[in-house]
Amino acid sequence: MPTLKPRLGFVLACIFLDALGIGLIVPVLPRLIGTLAETRDAQTWWYGLIMLSYGIMQFASAPFLGALSDRCGRRPVLLAGICGLGVMFAVPAFVASLPAILISRIAGGMLSANMAVAQAYVADLTAGYDRSAAFGKIGAVFGIGFVLGPALGGILGQNDPAVPFMVASGVTLLNFIYGFFALPESLAVKNPKPLTLRGNTPLASLSVMFQQPKARLFLLTLALTGLANGVMQCTWALYTEFRYGFTPLQIGLSVFGLGVSISFVQGFLLQRFLARFDSIFIAVLAIACGALCLAAIGLTTSGAAAAVFVCLYAVSGAISPLLTAAISRETPLDAQGKAIGSVSSLNSLTGAIAPALGTPLLMVTTKCSPSELLAGTPYFVCALLSAFALILFIAGARKLWSAPRSPIKNAEGETSGFEE
Repeated sequence: MPTLKPRLGFVLACIFLDALGIGLIVPVLPRLIGTLAETRDAQTWWYGLIMLSYGIMQFASAPFLGALSDRCGRRPVLLAGICGLGVMFAVPAFVASLPAILISRIAGGMLSANMAVAQAYVADLTAGYDRSAAFGKIGAVFGIGFVLGPALGGILGQNDPAVPFMVASGVTLLNFIYGFFALPESLAVKNPKPLTLRGNTPLASLSVMFQQPKARLFLLTLALTGLANGVMQCTWALYTEFRYGFTPLQIGLSVFGLGVSISFVQGFLLQRFLARFDSIFIAVLAIACGALCLAAIGLTTSGAAAAVFVCLYAVSGAISPLLTAAISRETPLDAQGKAIGSVSSLNSLTGAIAPALGTPLLMVTTKCSPSELLAGTPYFVCALLSAFALILFIAGARKLWSAPRSPIKNAEGETSGFEE
């Protein structure tokens, strides 16, 4: 039986290659759609529909795929998802049909929700603060893959927009072949409960989790900070262009800096902080730092200062792995996939809501001069969301952990960090 390190290493490599494959097609998908659409309006409509369908399927599928892995095992679900994603990547390269591309992206969105299964695999292999650190590494390698993917995709798709799709497909299918021979099963005890679609929808799964006080606190905190992060990401390019006069190169470099900084925080700093400090303290620090940086971006009239603050905002990247790991540790071992899938769905939901909130806020910036305080409205709102999350988290943590401790330990019998 392979040791722990190679198995964990494969899952991290799997997540990196999946992120790389997704990122590869980002810069060329609009162009490919444009070669098939008759007008610019049609190109815009199809692109929006394809992107929306991808996000919706991620949201809808994550709890079901996670629950499926609880029942059937992580290995078959993970490998089937990787193989299917590889096939779906190839469709746009060989089929000159917008409906076919839409169908492939719907299927791809469903299969890309497989990341929740990968996280459940890691949860099977880790315990205590090691799980938080491992979840941080997942975020780090995903971020690196997604930062490198668009750059590589732009180079490969310079002459033919179909090439990045073929490369993404090849990389993903090679990953499947390697995993087929090298990846062992991680789930020791499978969930014997019958699998139903109705009981594993995002809303049904989240409603069950919201009935648990600790899980409810973690989920609400994730929702608020995730919404703030989503608004920041979807407004950054236009906000910096409108207020600071950033060029496309400057926008790209600032986003690259943020991506590298988040990967550094999640993959390197988090593990070292967990070895020294309590998880609650780290979470409070991360949320507070995120709120302050967002407020500073709204206040500053300097583009260089805003770029520095957005890189410092990467400290808030510790929140997601910390709280996801905390939810995982409060979940029975045979329900890890469903719980982590529900968290993944919540992240997808906040990501879908963010543009709807960010767009009208950005319109305030367009109506103000760069020196006006109101020009920073999008980031003041993001800061308020994070501040509210901080107040909620501190108040909830005090209430929960000041209550009499139960003699019953959590699913893994641990008593550290966020646990009883």
